[in-house]
Amino acid sequence: MTATKDFSRFNPRTTLQAGSTTYTVFSVQALEQLGYGPIERLPYSLRILLENLLRHAPQGLAAETDIDLLASWRPDAVPDAAVPFMPARVILQDFTGVPALVDLAAMRSALARHGGDPASMNPFIPVDLVIDHSVQVDRCGSSEALAVNVGLEMTRNRERYTMLHWGQQAFRNFRVVPPGTGIVHQVNLEYLASVVTSGEQDGETVLYPDSVLGTDSHTTMINGLGVMGWGVGGIEAEAVLLGQPYSLQIPEVVGVRLAGALRPGTTATDLVLTITRFLRAKGVVGRFVEFFGPGLQHLSLPDRATIANMAPEYGATMGFFPVDDETLRYLRASGRTPAQVELVERYCRQQGFFYAPDSAEPSYSVVYDIGLDAVVPSLAGPKRPQDLLPLAGVRADFEQQFAPQLAASTPPAAAGPTNGSVVIAAITSCTNTSNPDVMIGAGLLARKARARGLTSKPWVKTSLAPGSRVVTRYLEQSGLLADLEALGFNVVGYGCTTCIGNSGPLDEPVSAEVRERNLVVAAVLSGNRNFEARIHPQVRANYLASPPLVVAYALAGTVLIDLDREPLGVDAEGRPVYLREIWPDAEEIRAAVRQSLKPDLFTVSYGSVFAGDAQWNELHGGSGDLYQWDADSSYIREPPFFQELSPDPRPVADINGARILALFGDSITTDHISPAGAIGPQTPAGLYLQGLGIRPEDFNSYGSRRGNHEVMMRGTFANIRIRNQMVEREGGWTRHWPEGEEMPIYEAAMRYREKGTPLVVFAGRDYGTGSSRDWAAKGTLLLGVRAVVAVSFERIHRSNLVGMGVLPLQFAEGTDAASLGLDGSETVSLTGIGGELVPGQQLSLRIDRADGRSDIVPVRLRLDNAMEIDYYRQGGILHKVLRQRLAG
Repeated sequence: MTATKDFSRFNPRTTLQAGSTTYTVFSVQALEQLGYGPIERLPYSLRILLENLLRHAPQGLAAETDIDLLASWRPDAVPDAAVPFMPARVILQDFTGVPALVDLAAMRSALARHGGDPASMNPFIPVDLVIDHSVQVDRCGSSEALAVNVGLEMTRNRERYTMLHWGQQAFRNFRVVPPGTGIVHQVNLEYLASVVTSGEQDGETVLYPDSVLGTDSHTTMINGLGVMGWGVGGIEAEAVLLGQPYSLQIPEVVGVRLAGALRPGTTATDLVLTITRFLRAKGVVGRFVEFFGPGLQHLSLPDRATIANMAPEYGATMGFFPVDDETLRYLRASGRTPAQVELVERYCRQQGFFYAPDSAEPSYSVVYDIGLDAVVPSLAGPKRPQDLLPLAGVRADFEQQFAPQLAASTPPAAAGPTNGSVVIAAITSCTNTSNPDVMIGAGLLARKARARGLTSKPWVKTSLAPGSRVVTRYLEQSGLLADLEALGFNVVGYGCTTCIGNSGPLDEPVSAEVRERNLVVAAVLSGNRNFEARIHPQVRANYLASPPLVVAYALAGTVLIDLDREPLGVDAEGRPVYLREIWPDAEEIRAAVRQSLKPDLFTVSYGSVFAGDAQWNELHGGSGDLYQWDADSSYIREPPFFQELSPDPRPVADINGARILALFGDSITTDHISPAGAIGPQTPAGLYLQGLGIRPEDFNSYGSRRGNHEVMMRGTFANIRIRNQMVEREGGWTRHWPEGEEMPIYEAAMRYREKGTPLVVFAGRDYGTGSSRDWAAKGTLLLGVRAVVAVSFERIHRSNLVGMGVLPLQFAEGTDAASLGLDGSETVSLTGIGGELVPGQQLSLRIDRADGRSDIVPVRLRLDNAMEIDYYRQGGILHKVLRQRLAG
């Protein structure tokens, strides 16, 4: 087929006239003139990707063979190849954005050291950084909570924010959304995304789809708006913003046909938790998921955004909803201009990107059916987002999951928290606060509970962290904020609080009871992640739930309850109050939404989104092209990655005589590898900070110190719940060989470094699930790990390892560390690396045991394309970019 195509004579340019502007359009439909098609057989997401290739081919960023591969896509023969993708923009949050800015500043410093122009190092495409991951819930349940938490946020993060303020003026194409505005993916949905955008190319004004890569895993929320985008590692994002196309393996596309409508009493949260379990069980890692079918007409755009937001939890690259009439309705309702909405509709219809109920069904790799009417009220937990539980099953599951810990606990002597008590109930911003239906629903439930005289239990830490100021405004206008506040759900900040581990301390009496009696207590939150030790170090059971259910569990005060049958409490007259009695019906919710949610709430909330308040504008980070590194800073340090950069990459070679740093099982997350949340005083990172004279109460969090490599490398593999099978206890421990001495992983790694001993890590399935944390890869590299051998990898973390020059290798089917009988005392060697590397080739892993026995087993190279091989040879993505700049 390829030989019959003559791209040199093909020009896909057409035009679209809007007002006085004539736009150039790279027509996907025009490919049918070359014998491809019909284009409507392609999934909508691939049509958008195909336009990206057509538009970038004239600039040399995509090749004709790339276009041919994608235009020829068939569900039964997806090519094992990668194509370049250059998004319209990049979006960052501050936990991963600060390290990205530190790297950019370090690259400018390296350029200057080598005689280059530091001012030439700027983002190639527009970049927005939203500061949203640093506010903690120190104060809650009072009207002063917001002001106190914001004040503490600015005090703790002054060094980080000063650098961001410097970056805002030092770099072109770089904007910062100051703290206190909202969470990155909700600001993206409500304001930053345009769906269709324009720019200059070869002297023409080109119209094209908005698209984005982000350093927040839940960038996928924007897929609900019909915008192509997903989360990548900070390393990959940095390369893209510096002009390197993202290498995307041509995906299988899973179609999910939605039918029916949600039943009364169920929410979009229940639906997304159901979809998460369903698709995680089907196995959609590395695939695009595309939703279609008659059920779409019963899902609002915020419902769709909630589903799309959880794509990382069900494992997909995207959870995509094509542009349709509901997209246009939301754009109008959120304050976009009539001209923009009209442009979106006309462009998408002309390109074949617009979905209608009578549209032809594309050809999908596989199609799954989900009936919305089969969804029931649910939680997910206590440790993973895909572990779905109907309300009636929570108690029994809790008692089964934590039986050994429950047996070891001591019953409390007086009224207060006990096993199963809910000590954190958080309406947190990560998933649901973009959805007015569930937020209004929570407010109505609070109003009804308040009317019956119910209150939150005294041991429950309650909080409300809206994803944007729009949420607060419509809750105020509806009068429901006062009802939530009456139950302790006061606004505590605008950012990713509890979901990222910034839940703040428990009240000391509660904390003491949990600690002294070894209680197994719970958190219920409306976020997207509940991995071990993520939410709070004292909370072992963490459940994801809709905002109304978060309120309900705060009232009940325990998860050891069947909310379908048992009362939440009693009213003033001693009558039991059941959840069904105070649950708002759909019409109540719709009426309140119609009355309180208007377009002007969006335009007012985002009218001066980049300006910042007085505290932000008082920051002074200097005005030069080079960042002035402060050797005394405990937050921002120049990283070592580029300080000894050679003009040419060093030859890669086999890895010989390596020691095993850790042996992990299945589902090791990036939270395990590079933890968020609190820094323990006796951890390597805590001891380092105390050595600088910093008191434990001033440690802040791991996430806030991502600009300091000394903290982060000490925090790598230091999660208190990580399980290294080389030792008997939880936490960041290992054995140093040949002595077999037990010690912290960081200490062992430094001893190996002194001897020049390379290190490897072994792991099971789904290594690196969770957030797109670049420090999970950076820290791995700085500890001296040369390769990670796993049964399987999660997409983002594997790419991040490649981006830092760490080799990802995959066991052959049926082989793992357990079947090989590894205990960590072995030395290992990897051969075949020094030759001509080929994507996916077989290498040899030699295992030498202490008793003299040896084994050689095959492993698969998980450098999946030629670009990744180049990155590995260069020592990483950023090293390649910097060498290109030095070469002119």
